[in-house]
Amino acid sequence: MKDIVATKPTTSLTKGITLFQHILAQQTQYPDATGEFGGLMAQISLAAKLISRQLAQAGLIENVLGFTGEVNVQGEAVRHLDQYANETFIRVFKDTGLVCLLASEELEEPIALSNQCPVGSYALLVDPIDGSSNIDVNVSVASIFSVQKRGADSTSGLLQPGNAQVAAGYVLYGPNTMLVYSSGYGVHGFTLDPVVGEFLLSHPNMQIPTQGEYYSINEAYSPDWQPYVRDYIEHLKGAKNRGERPYSARYIGSLAADFHRTLLTGGIYLYPPTIDKPRGKLRLLYEAAPLAFIVEQAGGRASTGIERILDIQPQALHQRVPLVIGSPTEVTLAETYAQQGTSHS
Repeated sequence: MKDIVATKPTTSLTKGITLFQHILAQQTQYPDATGEFGGLMAQISLAAKLISRQLAQAGLIENVLGFTGEVNVQGEAVRHLDQYANETFIRVFKDTGLVCLLASEELEEPIALSNQCPVGSYALLVDPIDGSSNIDVNVSVASIFSVQKRGADSTSGLLQPGNAQVAAGYVLYGPNTMLVYSSGYGVHGFTLDPVVGEFLLSHPNMQIPTQGEYYSINEAYSPDWQPYVRDYIEHLKGAKNRGERPYSARYIGSLAADFHRTLLTGGIYLYPPTIDKPRGKLRLLYEAAPLAFIVEQAGGRASTGIERILDIQPQALHQRVPLVIGSPTEVTLAETYAQQGTSHS
């Protein structure tokens, strides 16, 4: 039977229902649903609970904080929690039959999690810990995930544009642990109740404001920005002088945490190209595309400044891109500056 993933927006969503109840309630609308997607999301929530528990013990037990001494495929030093989170996602899905292939920011190549991997089965792409440089100073980090239908080849079959994603989401480990996901019909947020051990619906049908009052960018890199990026940021800073609502800068340094605030309050997050990284820094498949899928489902926009993120055809598993994401008003204006800037360069 065909597994129907889509969850139609509904006014009957009740705060406090569990993630699994939410998915089951939606699947009852589809007689051909097999339940595989519900099982997949249940395992993602299990991985999130295990990682959240490990984070809660940071500083109290060994091998949670600090580095392992290894270097990952990205050329980055691996932290203990990077390794733990990556192994956790593999462990909770291995031999379940729910996910055929898993690709991770921490792995050079995707790995098979099932002996049988038919075309059309699910593949999971994951950034196990986004913002891991913040772990040792007790700042919010996250796991970001993307669900695809597997293509014909183990690697190139995962090189699908973001608009082909079946679902995407992230788990934010902060003052509380929150799972936000979309399967193509709205964005829903669930907060982990540590007493009952369940993710409970807390933010049904999330929508990003059309315009916000915050911008997020690492201004330490401003000397390396293209002129149009500096011009755009100066435009935002000058809003008060133009008699408009002023903008404030907010920057955590964990992509998903900065994005989550932008999703709730509106505004824009930018990681533009720099002199050292002219093609951008963020990974298309593990970071940019999943968050772009979510923001568009919530009424926002995501682009490189020139091209819609969800339209990009990936050329490599660990491809990097610039990212401009957030409320439609701010992103549209940022694209205008980018397009004018590149046309004059």
